[in-house]
Amino acid sequence: AAFIFINTFIFTAAIMSDKKVDVLMVGTGEYTTGYVGGTKSDSDKGAGVVALTMFDLRRRGKVDRVAMCGVNGKKFPGIRTHMKRCIEDVYNEMDLTCDTFPKDGEVNPKSYVDACASCKPGDVAVIFTPDDTHFDIALECINKGMHVMVTKPIVQTLADHKKLAEAAKAKNVLVGVEVHKRLDPFYADARDRARSELGNFQYMYAYMSQPKHQLDTFKAWAGKSSDISYYLNSHHVDLTEWILAGIARPIRVTATASTGVAKARGMNTEDSITLTVQWQNLGDKSVGCGVYTSSWVAPKSDVHSQQRFFYMGTNGEINVDQAHRGCTVGQDGKPFASVNPLFMKYTPTNGYFSGQSAYGVKSFENFIDACAACNNGTKKPDDFDDGSIATVHTTFQGTAILEAGRMSLDADGQPMDLIYESDTEMHPTEIKAHTF
Repeated sequence: AAFIFINTFIFTAAIMSDKKVDVLMVGTGEYTTGYVGGTKSDSDKGAGVVALTMFDLRRRGKVDRVAMCGVNGKKFPGIRTHMKRCIEDVYNEMDLTCDTFPKDGEVNPKSYVDACASCKPGDVAVIFTPDDTHFDIALECINKGMHVMVTKPIVQTLADHKKLAEAAKAKNVLVGVEVHKRLDPFYADARDRARSELGNFQYMYAYMSQPKHQLDTFKAWAGKSSDISYYLNSHHVDLTEWILAGIARPIRVTATASTGVAKARGMNTEDSITLTVQWQNLGDKSVGCGVYTSSWVAPKSDVHSQQRFFYMGTNGEINVDQAHRGCTVGQDGKPFASVNPLFMKYTPTNGYFSGQSAYGVKSFENFIDACAACNNGTKKPDDFDDGSIATVHTTFQGTAILEAGRMSLDADGQPMDLIYESDTEMHPTEIKAHTF
């Protein structure tokens, strides 16, 4: 089996050699490297996701140069040691060669400018940084002619979203949002069932949480430049936008919050945020209601992140518990856990990383493949506006909902209306406070 696997890789690498892309990873935190606070993260992503995936894509012949950009170059020696221990020492044939910006020992919040200057048009930037930095970094990369994937939320305001969409079109590059739940087979099936069988949208309730120690993980920006709704509600808001694309649109957002835990730690931010969103079905103008709750003050439990949703249409309903897939693990010296290898499979097979079918990996691989297709002329960036990738051109509603939620909270719970240019338009153009 090992012989077949290795030779399959060699064959795949050979046929993909003319389609390789160079990748710049912007951000050096938990999701990119698994390195937090000078050590391995104690979440379910201790080996990281982005860097591990890019090194494996290089092993499989889809990626060539890999670069990584952060703010604090003093972290890089520790990151290299961490990646050697968690990637190179665990999986066969992983080349961790990686250009890093800024230089070791330097601190430079604008190092992404130098990193971007080292790239060329057609390269791919993968941005996992604090929410308020997404726009400037993405625009720098787009103007370089790079394809760009940004973690959710792509930006924090509708105005910035429009600017990125215009820049992407002008430069003819692919710009997408990393919302991996679209690749979860449970979520993808729920989406297709809802669209084809369940009728008009009626009601949805979604919940997503992470444990209290995430307040420490994200202390650099939590409550300062973003909040838990932008961070976690963005997932299920995007799912609803994807489900209802061309069928219904959001028209009003009201937000409420819970407080106490974070403020007791000296952090001026909400513990939990709930968005109530009215959606209008375009066919008959009937309305449905979506309720999205996110929290980062949950207790430690059998999963790192509780995440589930209930969806009801006029003809049926769906329940999905994304956190519990029927697989539990008990191990000496470790807490009992419900695991989800559908997201990331870190256990090697015959010494090799074998998580290629996991949706945490496929989210990036699909984007890399799409960028390679754009580069070689077999596809155009707008070919992916069909829902196969969450592009900047098809995710305006999600940004509007999240911004309206923040506006509602800041206005003491006042509802916010999403304004459209016509009765059939799907992209909101502005947000206005609701007048009773």
